[in-house]
Amino acid sequence: GNSELAVESLKAGAFDFVSKPVNLATLRKIVDSAVTVSRTPSKPQETTENQLLGTADSIQHLRTLIQKMSRSQAPLHITGESGTGKELVARLIHEQGARAPNKFVPVNCGAIPGELMESEFFGHMKGSFTGATRDKQGLFVAADGGTLFLDEVADLPLHMQVKLLRAVQERAVRPVGGEAELSVNVRIISATHKDLNALVASGEFRQDLYYRLNVIEIKTPPLRERKSDIPLLASKLLIKLSEDFGQTPPVLTEEALQALCAHDFPGNVRELENTLERALALCDGKEINAEDLQLRKLANPPDQAHIAALTEANEKVSTRELVSDIESDATSLTEHMQDLERKAIEEALVTTRYNKTKAAELLGMSFRSLRYKIKKLGIE
Repeated sequence: GNSELAVESLKAGAFDFVSKPVNLATLRKIVDSAVTVSRTPSKPQETTENQLLGTADSIQHLRTLIQKMSRSQAPLHITGESGTGKELVARLIHEQGARAPNKFVPVNCGAIPGELMESEFFGHMKGSFTGATRDKQGLFVAADGGTLFLDEVADLPLHMQVKLLRAVQERAVRPVGGEAELSVNVRIISATHKDLNALVASGEFRQDLYYRLNVIEIKTPPLRERKSDIPLLASKLLIKLSEDFGQTPPVLTEEALQALCAHDFPGNVRELENTLERALALCDGKEINAEDLQLRKLANPPDQAHIAALTEANEKVSTRELVSDIESDATSLTEHMQDLERKAIEEALVTTRYNKTKAAELLGMSFRSLRYKIKKLGIE
């Protein structure tokens, strides 16, 4: 009956807990998960398709934490700068644990339009609002038995923080327009690059939700703190990117490697990947030299607020493309989405003085994706 004691128990090593009054269906699922974990040896990180590359001390420590956390059901919060692999860490914890046979459901909390948030998280019933032409399963139900990854959880508005807290506490959700609650057995892993402590202090994030989500905290290290891993990461990324391009991976010259290792990479591994993707397009096909990397900084870089606004615009466009529950004319909706995409891309191009690589970084997409969008929308 004491939620604080339940959280302390999880930190001390308890597998999970049930709230009073005990729901037998929930209890059965928890016991089943516990038995599965006790019978299943931990999977080494190399056995999964996703891999956390590197030999730096911080990465080895992170691998150890991932293995330990995969045998727990405690809510986790992953902190770290953008591009440091927070979703990868969450996926590895899921894949190495007892919930691996079930779904890993990632959601970017900042990319869901406010008016659709409750429906996306908890689902809705047919006829519950204009455009609800059928029953819809929410993210919590979709992740039942598995893991729900809440990326950029700090971007949730306060009214949704209240609803999320209740869902986490009660292990049940009520679809919009529904009368009955649905029991769900979901492990919550959250992440953000923002300082949740500061947001709690300023009243922008609920303290009670913070304590529920941040039972155990994991930090992903920035790339500048593990520069010894850059040659390995660059090699693996070049192989992956070359396969996508259908070509033989070129060789990084010594000067190119030195340039990469000397760069701070504020965008971390994501920036490293974008840099190599650009270099692949510019190199002669056999080797990548320092000039191909184009690591020079912008003379007048855009302010962070503008970068955030452009990134948010791109994320919302991507999210709205996936929303299938809004009833409207298909042609006009497509045209509206294309107009939004075109505007965001044109703003990014103007801001970066028509440097497509920098524009792709501002929009949070790959160079190749931007090039495809520019051609598709006829921007050039």
